[in-house]
Amino acid sequence: KQYDNFIRRIFFFQILPIIKLVMIQVLISVLFIFFTKEDLFTRNFILYFAIGLFFSVAIKDKIIKTFIKKQRRKGIGVRNIVVVGTGEVANNFRNFIGANPVFGYKIVGFIDDNSTEQNLIGSIDDFEIIVKEKDINDVVIALPISKADLIEDIIKKCDVNALNSYVIPDYFKFLSNKFSISLFGDFPLISIRSNPLDEMQWRIVKRTFDLIFSLLISILFLWWLIPLIGIIVKITSKGPMFFIQDRIGKNNKTFRCVKFRTMTYEASKQTNSDRPVTNEDARITKIGSFLRKTNLDEIPQFINVVKGDMSIVGPRPHAIPFDKNYTQMVEEIKLRNRVKPGITGWAQIHGLRGDVLDFEENKIRTQKRIEHDIWYIENWTLWLDIQIIFQTIWQIFSGKNKGN
Repeated sequence: KQYDNFIRRIFFFQILPIIKLVMIQVLISVLFIFFTKEDLFTRNFILYFAIGLFFSVAIKDKIIKTFIKKQRRKGIGVRNIVVVGTGEVANNFRNFIGANPVFGYKIVGFIDDNSTEQNLIGSIDDFEIIVKEKDINDVVIALPISKADLIEDIIKKCDVNALNSYVIPDYFKFLSNKFSISLFGDFPLISIRSNPLDEMQWRIVKRTFDLIFSLLISILFLWWLIPLIGIIVKITSKGPMFFIQDRIGKNNKTFRCVKFRTMTYEASKQTNSDRPVTNEDARITKIGSFLRKTNLDEIPQFINVVKGDMSIVGPRPHAIPFDKNYTQMVEEIKLRNRVKPGITGWAQIHGLRGDVLDFEENKIRTQKRIEHDIWYIENWTLWLDIQIIFQTIWQIFSGKNKGN
């Protein structure tokens, strides 16, 4: 429920909606003053009004939230829940409610047949007796879909006893954290995985941000930084300044990814090699080691961003040989190719950039990296991109991660 979401949210994340509300109110006030042509209000008044409104709404929300939390800790307004079923989904739901007492729900116990659950309070045959004796308000049904007839019978009993009933499908454990339910005509549909960038308006927003940010970076830094690094790469080792390699992009299409060359000329010619590049790799040049440590070797990929092959933020693009190896480690790897790859990403700022030589360790590392990529895709916002960019900039100056 939205009301419960309001209670649960950290106060910091309520600031943006409050600012939005204040801006709307200020805009309405300005329009009112403009059309009525009144000189009663000055610019300072508008400023003080906006500041006062912001703090008034923020304090009001904080007071209400604190009051409701205290009431629920005292047991006031808490609703009694019984869970029908004792499987994995039922236990996960019990743990979730237990970890979030602020929601104002209390699980009285479980109802099921032939179960060894410690908190079992009766069998399904005794359902109506239990809900009356325990003063139950809500019933959560967590039974296997194979028991459809039983689920239907319990729902009818809930209706007869004026109880709120909710069904958690037993396939819920296979859904992502960002699944959604919508109506297609009269048919309810469950979208297993969310992808905000499937929507045209958000793709336009992200693309516009990519172009504006690339333009600003080019004006401030790239016009002198790319030639400077390129010259240093050329004079410190034989070979071209750029390393160009086919990589996997959006919708599994390949594109030519541009980087500064960080390995020796002989090693860089082996573009189809699937040998991991580690920190102490003898193939890396001295300047290449610095570029990889500071992520500066990725700077030419702004060219790919402008061309539309890449985004500023997104899953890092895999070289074709590595992608084939990763597919054997993580079957869902193609999910990351639903969006454009990025110069930096959610996985990279969490230290999951590059590979290691040990196969088992690299497999675990790859799985975590893919999980982070999928999480980013399903939780994308422009604000998340901005946070990742600032975190990446900090890591460039700290030299925390190497490139790949």
